[in-house]
Amino acid sequence: MKTTPVNAPAELRNSVIAVPPLCRNADLSLSRVENAKLIQHMHRGGIRTLLYGGNANLYNIAVSEYAELLTMLREISPEDMWVVPSVGPMYGTAMDQAAILKDHQYPTAMLLPTLFPSKPAGVATAIRHFVERSGLKAVLYIKDESYITPELAAELVNDGLISWIKYAVVKPDPAQDAYLSKLITLVNTDLIVSGIGEQPAIVHLRDFGITGFTAGCVCVNPQLSTDMLHAIQAGDYAKAEQIRAIFQPLEDLRNAHSPILVLHHAVTLSGVANTGPVLPLLTELSAELLPAIEKAAKELLAR
Repeated sequence: MKTTPVNAPAELRNSVIAVPPLCRNADLSLSRVENAKLIQHMHRGGIRTLLYGGNANLYNIAVSEYAELLTMLREISPEDMWVVPSVGPMYGTAMDQAAILKDHQYPTAMLLPTLFPSKPAGVATAIRHFVERSGLKAVLYIKDESYITPELAAELVNDGLISWIKYAVVKPDPAQDAYLSKLITLVNTDLIVSGIGEQPAIVHLRDFGITGFTAGCVCVNPQLSTDMLHAIQAGDYAKAEQIRAIFQPLEDLRNAHSPILVLHHAVTLSGVANTGPVLPLLTELSAELLPAIEKAAKELLAR
């Protein structure tokens, strides 16, 4: 695992930022073998940055397990791969995790977002306290417009507290986005990453000029997602659109039934790695949904 600070924007452009699930054993303990298998699959497909957040269900991880997670990910990740863990979303949890991060060698960490109970000014204060306690710049994850204002986000960036921003506010038409339009006038687009997978990535990178994109389905077919990033960077939007359409069936299932849970099952059903049981408060999807997920995941892997 790389331990030097993230050099944005070069590192953010170098790879699709994969947001994988976290593999667990039947007893809910961390599976070193299956997580390593998933990481190696992504590495072979060109992925050089991993972000463990919502898809890894770190919302529900115990603070007592956090050091074990950090150690495992550091030890099983290739030397040329960035690994970004998440903290929070609650303030007390984030502060405890900040103290633990000081004993490890991670370049940055992301604060998981929550709307309850939170206020934009309080989010900004939490980021400041996290950076002070951990000694790390933070990844700011904007998933809802009411989470933090563009102005507060810009203040954090200008004060040198933010490594990069994951922008993931879902819009019916990603080209019509007043919040993002405002944000890019206040924050260097080199520091902003599209955070909703392959589907809005073309619009976000081409029309708003932001830097790269995160994705979950990249875990199934990393080479295809890497090819899409390269096509966008080369201005070959027709090729990028063709690739985007290949990911859409599995993404449609994620949108319909749960982005986290469908991806969790898809990685297992595709044969890439065994993700195991889902950590509560989440639970597995009903069996009747699994055949469609398996079909979409295997077809995506085959492409």
